[in-house]
Amino acid sequence: MALVVALACCTMAKARAADDLYRAQTVLTGQGEANRMIGFAACLEDVLIKVSGALKLAGDPRLQPYKARASEFVKAYRYHDKMSGTPVRDEQGTRDRPYDLFVDFDDQKINGILSELGLKPWLSRPVLGVFVAMEQGARTYVVSSDARASDLQRDALLAAADKRGLRIILPDEAALARSSLTGPGLATRPSSALAQAVADQGAELVLIGHLRWDDADLGWATDWHFDWQGRPYRWQFRGVTFDEAFRRGIGGAAQILSGNGDPL
Repeated sequence: MALVVALACCTMAKARAADDLYRAQTVLTGQGEANRMIGFAACLEDVLIKVSGALKLAGDPRLQPYKARASEFVKAYRYHDKMSGTPVRDEQGTRDRPYDLFVDFDDQKINGILSELGLKPWLSRPVLGVFVAMEQGARTYVVSSDARASDLQRDALLAAADKRGLRIILPDEAALARSSLTGPGLATRPSSALAQAVADQGAELVLIGHLRWDDADLGWATDWHFDWQGRPYRWQFRGVTFDEAFRRGIGGAAQILSGNGDPL
């Protein structure tokens, strides 16, 4: 009986994970149909990237015909009031109220679009250990799973991983201390050495990022490193928020792992 229950739980977990790949969310103002159609289109692009792993689809003009009729691919949707608990004061306030829109897409229809685009679903996904050093002036630290100093960056990394359909593991402060890991020394450490700090939590591969604040760009200069199948990958960009840097960093790793080429 215990074995049957365990297998059933495992099957349910896999089914839930597969369903999550075909789900996306965005933020809208109000629940009007016009805004909902805009939300469906944005979520469709996100889901196509999420399911395929192909970050290069972002902004691809080939998606426009599909986005124009995005509602045809929607299986279900729901709203979450971001101001839940705050009274609605008037009719204008109702229209201006912000909502999270959660959209579930039909998996067969999404797979069909990907096939027309020359892509395929990427369903077998490793767990990534993610090490990110943040450098702002004299202050340098590594984003961890338990330090209050990196609460914002941790939440942003987890959100970026969820958006790309990946599970990530962040090192805790104890693991960083045991490994003598600091921000400045992170980029020079081999992936194999870093992997030991998160291996017991199930991480299979390591993604390394270094973000340095640039006053001239009013944004983060970002450098990502990833080793896969004996080949080192590196991609860089500048002048972005750390949220966007994390989305591009994790998205780049997803594009490599899914066989969709080098990060842009």
